[in-house]
Amino acid sequence: MQRKDVTPDSDQKSNGLMKKFGIGILGGLVGGALAFGGVYAITGSNSSTSNSPTTTNSVKNNSGDTKVTNVNLDVNSDVTKAVEKVQDAVVSVINLQSASQTSDASGFGGLFGGNESDNSESDGSDLQAASEGSGVIYKKDDKTAYVVTNNHVVDQAKGLEVILHDGTKVEGELVGTDAYTDLAVIKISSEKVDAVAEFGNSDNLKIGEPALAIGSPLGSAYANSVTQGIISSVNRNIQNENNGQTININAIQTDAAINPGNSGGPLVNIEGQVIGINSVKIVQSESQVSVEGMGFAIPSNDVVNIINQLEKDGKVTRPALGITMEDLTNISTQQRKEILKLPDTVQMGVLIRSVQSATPADKAGLERYDVITKIDDEDIETVSDLQSALYKKKVGDTMKVTFYRDGKEQSVNVDLTIDQTALKSNTNESTNP
Repeated sequence: MQRKDVTPDSDQKSNGLMKKFGIGILGGLVGGALAFGGVYAITGSNSSTSNSPTTTNSVKNNSGDTKVTNVNLDVNSDVTKAVEKVQDAVVSVINLQSASQTSDASGFGGLFGGNESDNSESDGSDLQAASEGSGVIYKKDDKTAYVVTNNHVVDQAKGLEVILHDGTKVEGELVGTDAYTDLAVIKISSEKVDAVAEFGNSDNLKIGEPALAIGSPLGSAYANSVTQGIISSVNRNIQNENNGQTININAIQTDAAINPGNSGGPLVNIEGQVIGINSVKIVQSESQVSVEGMGFAIPSNDVVNIINQLEKDGKVTRPALGITMEDLTNISTQQRKEILKLPDTVQMGVLIRSVQSATPADKAGLERYDVITKIDDEDIETVSDLQSALYKKKVGDTMKVTFYRDGKEQSVNVDLTIDQTALKSNTNESTNP
C-alpha cells in the first residue's frame, strides 16, 4: 500500500508517492469548499430559492451594454446547512520542524507527514513549516480547546501551529498520539475559538448516504474547502506502517475528493455531525491502475474512544494476548488438512505461530498451530479482525476465544492481564498482539 502525507510541503518537497504493499496511498483528508464560491450540485428536492422571478422564453431587443440581471438568490439546502454548522470548527495544522529535519533519509517520501529526525534538541529559533494538514475542534472550556487530527500530520513535529477558520494563528501543544489508529490530539487556547464540532454515530451510517469532507487541500491557502460525495462502504480495513508501527484503520470509504493537506479534517454527515476523521486515499492499484474516488476516514465512534484516552493519559494502552499469528489464507490446503487437521468448512481464521510464556494466551492454554475463528462469538477472518477485537478491550477485561485444535472446535476465556509494553520483542515472527 502506498501513502503520502497530506500536506502541501511534503507533497511539493518530497514529491512523495510511496509504493508499499503494491497500493499507492495518498494521505489526505477530504477537501472542496462550498465557500469556494461556485457551482453547487444540489438536487431540486433539497434546495430552495427566494425572490425568484417568473421567467419566460420571450426574446427582447438587448442592444446596448450587457448588464447583470438584478436577481438575488438565497440558496439553502441540507448541504449548505451542514457545512455552515461545522465549518468554523475546522482548522489547519502546521507541523514545525528544524531545518535539519527536512531531509528525508528514510526513502518514504514524507509518507506520514514527517521526515527523518536527528533527535537533536532545538530552542525553537530554527523551526519552520515542514508540512500542513487539517483538524477539527471538538471540545473547549474556559481556557483550552482540543483539536483532533491525524498522527501522521504531527509526526516528528518540534512545534505546532493551528490556523483557525478566520485566519488567526495560535500555538498548539501536542497532548498525545496513537500510531495504530493514526490519531492525535492537540490543545490550544480557547480565547479565539468560537465553534466546536459535534460527533455523530458512525455505527448508524448507510451506504449511499451523503458525505462531506472539509479541510485544507494543498495547505492553508485553501482552508475550509468542502467536497461532497457519498458513503461508499463501511468497515474497510486499511493497513500501512509508520516508523515500523502498523497503522490499522477500520475505515469508512467515501468518494468525496481527498487531496494532500486534507488529513485530519472531518468527514461530515448531512446533519453537520463529524462521522469520521479523513486519513488516506488510494491513488493506484497493485496493477498500477490509477484510482479515483477512494478515500478513507476513521469512524467517529473509534475516534471518540481514542481521543478520550489521549486526553486522559497522553497515550492509548492496549491489552496483549502474547501470540504471533498469520492469516489462515496464507496456509496451503495441504497444510490445513495434514498439519492443522481443519475441516473443509474452516476457510478463514488466524493461525497462532507462537505463544510467549507467562502471557494471557499461555495461561489460558492456547498453543502453537491453534486456529482462532471467533472472538466473543464474533467471526474472525484475518489478523486485522483479531487485532480490532482485541484492541476494543481494556487491560483487566476477559475475552472469549474460539479456536480449532486437531480438527476440533474449542473455546476458552482469556484474562487480559498485561498490555503491549509487557511483551518481549520478537523480530522473526509476524504481528504480535
